[in-house]
Amino acid sequence: MQSAEQENVETLKSDTQTHATPHQAQIEYHNELARKAIHVFSIAIPLIYYHITQKLALVLLTILFLGFFIVDAAKMFSKPIAAWYFKTFGSLLRPHEKEKKQFNGATFVTLSALLTVAIFPKMIAIAAFSILIVADTAAALVGRKWGRRPLFSKTVEGSIAFLVAAILVVVLTPNLNLAIGIGLAIVATIAEVVPLRIFGYTIDDNLVIPLASATFAYLCYLVFLPNEIPLLKIGQ
Repeated sequence: MQSAEQENVETLKSDTQTHATPHQAQIEYHNELARKAIHVFSIAIPLIYYHITQKLALVLLTILFLGFFIVDAAKMFSKPIAAWYFKTFGSLLRPHEKEKKQFNGATFVTLSALLTVAIFPKMIAIAAFSILIVADTAAALVGRKWGRRPLFSKTVEGSIAFLVAAILVVVLTPNLNLAIGIGLAIVATIAEVVPLRIFGYTIDDNLVIPLASATFAYLCYLVFLPNEIPLLKIGQ
């Protein structure tokens, strides 16, 4: 799945060759704002998780994920559902998401939240998933509006916005070692910039960003600060 920032770079490259109208292959910027406003509401997931147990969070996230997954899967096999889906949400979908056999971002976001909460200590999960929501939104909006210099499949401007927002998230995360947190933010930024491809298939960055960064942070704790791991599980 491509992010808005990646599509922006591709459009810029295309413009250089064809002089096409900027962003013509993307959704309109006001629709991007609406899409990211919805995306930002996902910050409720880590905020609520901070106040509840891991077990309850997993139950709620499983229900949430299955809801999005069922609707997404249903549109692939039912023409009436597909017609309703694209009529209702079409203006918020990117071109590749309008393919009938494509899962949308919300399904990957909820799956990402479910896996992150299930696998990692509470504070690492909260930081990693919050970065996905806050930093990815900052990168997409900045990249769409001001991105001019390509960086791999993204833009320098958007990636800087991502890193700054990610560092802000880890600074605000309770009980998270600052050095490891900054490392987590850097790994998340790298995961956002460089697409992960397996057997020719690009893994959705909504999965890669939190899982890669949380894995890095957890390994750092296991190697360097094992005695502080219980602090990451308070309330878990």
